[in-house]
Amino acid sequence: MSETARPGSARNPWLGWAAWRGLFRDRPIIPLVGLLGLLVVVIELVRPGMIGPEWAGVILRAAVVLAILAGCQTLTMLTGGIDLSVGAVASMSGFVVATLATGPGTPVGIAVALAVAALAGLLSGIGVGVFRVHPLIMTLGMSLVVLGFANVWQLQMVQTGAGVPDLFRWLGSGLSLGIVPNSLLVFVPLAVLILVALRRTGYGRLLYAIGDNPVAARLSGARGWQVLVVLYVISALLAAVAGFLLAGLTNIAAVTLADSYVLPSVAAAVIGGTSIMGGRGGFGGTIVGALILTVLSSLLSALGFPEAVRQVLFGSIIVAVAAAYTRITSES
Repeated sequence: MSETARPGSARNPWLGWAAWRGLFRDRPIIPLVGLLGLLVVVIELVRPGMIGPEWAGVILRAAVVLAILAGCQTLTMLTGGIDLSVGAVASMSGFVVATLATGPGTPVGIAVALAVAALAGLLSGIGVGVFRVHPLIMTLGMSLVVLGFANVWQLQMVQTGAGVPDLFRWLGSGLSLGIVPNSLLVFVPLAVLILVALRRTGYGRLLYAIGDNPVAARLSGARGWQVLVVLYVISALLAAVAGFLLAGLTNIAAVTLADSYVLPSVAAAVIGGTSIMGGRGGFGGTIVGALILTVLSSLLSALGFPEAVRQVLFGSIIVAVAAAYTRITSES
């Protein structure tokens, strides 16, 4: 018998640990989709008949805001940074539009909110890119600055809340045909733009290059500070859009509305395969990560856990999944 015909000599390469490790490292979206499907199956087993078109519409509607904010984290984490100001910027944006909707009008409110968000992103980008302040410190400080100015604006308007414009309510909480979230009209173009920009444009390649090896990127002629300034402006504008949709989804406009989304947005990016060290990741995995966290929250609700227990389990699962992925991809 020849050597090639011996039993066990043609072992399937996919049965090896190295192959699975490579899959998690290079194509994380594949196992993530499997995990998402598993969670859906578990929910159906726990609450038979719960899974359906209406349920899918509600999940998608809730996941859109988280996915956009997680997109902010994905873009900044590709450069080895992070953006902790997204919650404050999103809250501020929704609140500003709501306070101006009954006076100057919704279009003016949107323009003002986007301008203020861009200014906050510009200052963060200058701090990180020009003055070399650590992104965590810079964006944390910027979130406090934005929150402070939002509180001042609230006092000037003599309001603790405001009426959400009809446009935001239609986009944030509306469903077409009873199952398709209207927010997809905003999210799908944004997602396509981010995916194409990361893979098909020079700017997207610069983000990966700076995160992978900033010294080599600088020696090759890339002006890292300019890339970072533009990056944090883009992140702030995306956060503002998320704030508009969140205000419409909850029908609430408040200066702290999106604060609870900051850490889940980071978790969705990490679970989606974006390296906290920079240079690796993508928005496709982040979208699936946001869906996983949203479905997981639905599962915990279906199991009837009280809010305190749900928070503990939610955080524990996030840490476990993130630690497992970090271990598999050999990242420290």
